[in-house]
Amino acid sequence: MHVHELNPWRTLIALSIFVVVLIVGFLTMHKPFIAFEKDMKQSLNDLKNNDGLFYPCQLDSFINKQDQNIVLFDIRDKFIYGQGNIPGSENISAHDLTQNESIERLKDLKEKNITVVLYGNDLLEANGPWMLFRQVGFDNVKILAGGYQYYFQHKNNLSACKTDTSLTIEKPKYNFAEIASQNDNISSNSQPVEKTVVNVKRKAKSAAAAGGC
Repeated sequence: MHVHELNPWRTLIALSIFVVVLIVGFLTMHKPFIAFEKDMKQSLNDLKNNDGLFYPCQLDSFINKQDQNIVLFDIRDKFIYGQGNIPGSENISAHDLTQNESIERLKDLKEKNITVVLYGNDLLEANGPWMLFRQVGFDNVKILAGGYQYYFQHKNNLSACKTDTSLTIEKPKYNFAEIASQNDNISSNSQPVEKTVVNVKRKAKSAAAAGGC
């Protein structure tokens, strides 16, 4: 005979408490601070269609404070930011971008229809943070094409970017195919190394001392 058959009221009370605990748990469960609205493929399409790019020639109005609907976030660390940055930009490192304060700031800027432009040293450095924010619904976030390096090289003539097609072409830092082919040439042209035979001579053991203590 089971225990609940002997005392059904205790079983009923225990089940009721368990159900109440479950309900309270679901009601008090914290919702995710940010939720994904786009998948990786949709975000990549945005980047491919240049929908997420902000061009250096558009910086003139921001730097001259003529356009109040743009905010620039420099996502490099504080030390590098101090060595040189785009005038008027704010320094928020890539790590701090996902902190609660930064997310709340981004939500506020989105509600005000303000464009947020992220930039690192180059375009590739800002791709990750930009893609994350696009996936969670911040469609007002863009990347500065060319990053700080392009700005620094062309800051006296930013309008030149209008005809510069290299801004949308990412170049790899290393050409692994070329490096591999060079290694193949080295191995094919190298001569085989002759092995030197070393003769090891055993040292004769000395005779044991006679006598004892």
